[in-house]
Amino acid sequence: HGPGAHGPGAHGPGAHGPGAHPPTPAAGPAHGHACPGGAHHRFDDPERWAKVFDDPARDAWQKPAELVAALGLQKGQAVADVGAGTGYLNARLAAAVGKKGRVIAIDVERPLVEHMARRAALEGTPQVQPRLGRFDDPGLLPGEVDLILMVDVYHHVEDREAWARRLLPALRPGGRLVVVDFKDGDQPVGPPPGHKLPEALVKAELQAAGWALDQQIELLPHQFVHVYRPAAP
Repeated sequence: HGPGAHGPGAHGPGAHGPGAHPPTPAAGPAHGHACPGGAHHRFDDPERWAKVFDDPARDAWQKPAELVAALGLQKGQAVADVGAGTGYLNARLAAAVGKKGRVIAIDVERPLVEHMARRAALEGTPQVQPRLGRFDDPGLLPGEVDLILMVDVYHHVEDREAWARRLLPALRPGGRLVVVDFKDGDQPVGPPPGHKLPEALVKAELQAAGWALDQQIELLPHQFVHVYRPAAP
């Protein structure tokens, strides 16, 4: 998750203006991610993207401490951060679940996964377990986590309904999916309007994939926070 440009691919870095678009490569082919228009971008330079994803200016609008607190994680739980990028939230998530918990930090770019492993060692968070995901599958095991978090990621997924269905088996009883993405319309951060997904569409797609909207958290100025649970059979 990062507030930077749309990516170093076709549009070029910074093409949408400073702090324009968080280019989290959570759901794309093995070497990039896909926007709704199908444009793929590379995120294989972790040092460069760390400056973008982890820009201190991002904290003012992403509110990482408040966001993690709103998740209501308990000590000993397991959380999957799908599209973790350079690990922007990893240390905060690790603190929330404690030493006996787990943070599975998933990204499709191997250099970013390796970067997160180094970062976990530096930050002293052995409960952070970086993992390489795939374009069509986040790579979670059945019953592995209590919460799946997707921050600035969902609008990058190409086959969203099928992809969302693959998340369901990963949850433990009582588990949740939290989707944080950009509000529709013109915002000072995030992708251009054509790349955003209206909240109603996100809700409809996830409902079609077997999820039920449980809560909407009003917390962030430019993003919505949806909490989903598996729909009743």
